[in-house]
Amino acid sequence: MKITFLGGGNMASALIGGMLRQGFAAADIQVVELLQAGRERLQTEFGVRVVDGLDAQALDCDVLVLAVKPQQMRMALAPVVGQLVRQLVVSIAAGLRLEDLSRWLGGYTTLVRAMPNTPALVGMGITGLYADQSVSDAGRAAVSRIMQAVGSSVWLDDEAQMDAVTAISGSGPAYVFYFIEALQAAGENLGLSAETARALALETMVGAATLAVRSEDSAAVLRERVTSKGGTTEAALRSMAGDGLPAIIERATAAAAARGAELGVQLGRDDTD
Repeated sequence: MKITFLGGGNMASALIGGMLRQGFAAADIQVVELLQAGRERLQTEFGVRVVDGLDAQALDCDVLVLAVKPQQMRMALAPVVGQLVRQLVVSIAAGLRLEDLSRWLGGYTTLVRAMPNTPALVGMGITGLYADQSVSDAGRAAVSRIMQAVGSSVWLDDEAQMDAVTAISGSGPAYVFYFIEALQAAGENLGLSAETARALALETMVGAATLAVRSEDSAAVLRERVTSKGGTTEAALRSMAGDGLPAIIERATAAAAARGAELGVQLGRDDTD
């Protein structure tokens, strides 16, 4: 499988590194990157072919991964129009809908939309995927193989669900970081040093998440097991519930999903105003 990346930023680099670790051949990977510093970094780090423009060799691929910023996508796709014949096009640009990508590609429809998250940078991401109905089972399998180089993936039946994926997993790492910040600050307020509070907050988060991943029980069951009646955990959870934490999270993710839908419309406009 030959793969060309249009754009060589952080997420593209994470994917390339993960793919190479999983046995993809460097000779089968190409990157189109405008910045010279970026080209030099990619060439040095991965040993893949890197060019400053889309040429015939770069287009001779099975999968074209669109890894440029959403605001730059329409311009970046201009040289591609009319050049695609059999390639599967995968967009990892947040917010851009398939109908807009298809229009900018002159009606090309063999498209997949992917929403990875930043833990992909350490091989622990999760990606939401949605394919146009024209994409074959083999094409879907190829995309799964690529995205699983940086973590796990889930397929969606409705593209509108991508806004929910963005709200939960795309933006989700920021929520986790925010909670870690708050937990560390709380520890410091209770008299712990910054270093100790940070270590306790980070390792507790990692450990609890790992336990949840490895357990067959739900998060609710795991929470109940830690919560002794009349104990310290119950006191903390009662306080959180009293402050409306579940409702806060629901409203926050709904706001993120709504903003995602708005951005999809804005980013897909053909004008540049």
